[in-house]
Amino acid sequence: MTKTESKSGAPVLPTVKAKLLDGKKGLVVGIAVSLGATRMLRSQLFGVQPADPLSYAAVAVLLSLVALAACYIPARRAAAVDPIVALRD
Repeated sequence: MTKTESKSGAPVLPTVKAKLLDGKKGLVVGIAVSLGATRMLRSQLFGVQPADPLSYAAVAVLLSLVALAACYIPARRAAAVDPIVALRD
């Protein structure tokens, strides 16, 4: 059993990689939309520039970590189930 496989031998890493690729696409679109929306939100921001790179980087890292956990935990749990048992139920 390698680090990328569960006890049943099902691969976890390819599943997580595929879902994180979708997350990266969403992150790029989200950053582009938020940069476009800064004109509307400029009056509601206090103490932060509308296009503050540190804020964008912090949010991107936070959302990436949440996406990683949201992909890895169910994939690991699903890979631990024996396929024959899952198909019988």
